[in-house]
Amino acid sequence: MDYRLARNNMVEQQVRPWDVLDMRVLDVMESLPREQFVPEGREGLAYADTEIPLGNGEFMLAPKVVGRLLQALAPTHSDRALEIGTGSGYVTACLARLAARVDSVDRVDAFRLAARARLDALGIENAHLRTATVTPSWAPPGSRYDVISVNGAMHEYDPFLQPYLSLGGRLFVVVGSPPAMEARLVIRVAEDSFRTERLFETSLQPLKGFERRPEFVF
Repeated sequence: MDYRLARNNMVEQQVRPWDVLDMRVLDVMESLPREQFVPEGREGLAYADTEIPLGNGEFMLAPKVVGRLLQALAPTHSDRALEIGTGSGYVTACLARLAARVDSVDRVDAFRLAARARLDALGIENAHLRTATVTPSWAPPGSRYDVISVNGAMHEYDPFLQPYLSLGGRLFVVVGSPPAMEARLVIRVAEDSFRTERLFETSLQPLKGFERRPEFVF
């Protein structure tokens, strides 16, 4: 497979038609070798318009969702980013190319180790990976972030990450359960004030611990 051509086709046929027009985002997605981030043996799916299973109930986000996520967060070269759900490390790599520093966390240590190796192979040194289970009582390593990317859905939105946004900081999250799921951008407009923008409809795997709770029937 000609991966360079596949990357170009991904950007031109999947990402850009989904209203991703930020050239920094498009350039990063066209330059990063996505095939190096998929599980071994699935390289042929690297540029397909689909989520790719990673194991342990986690999935690699579809390219067009990654594009919209990055465009909404709009990381700058001076921004500090927090990522919930390292997964394969692909979104981590994109954020690292766009921001000054990325703190990324995943509950599966094997994912952290594999992502670290992939990032090292590409010379990406400004991404710092940790293993932890994220809950509403969990605290990230930094006190404030300009960008927070939640790479898994919440059935009901929990604002526990909002206090860690810097003034003007942006948080991306998908809320709801299939088929009614909505991508949102939460922006800190003042110390005690936040604005929420509704971005687009999508379907995303739930973040562990934030799934829909089973209903009890008496």
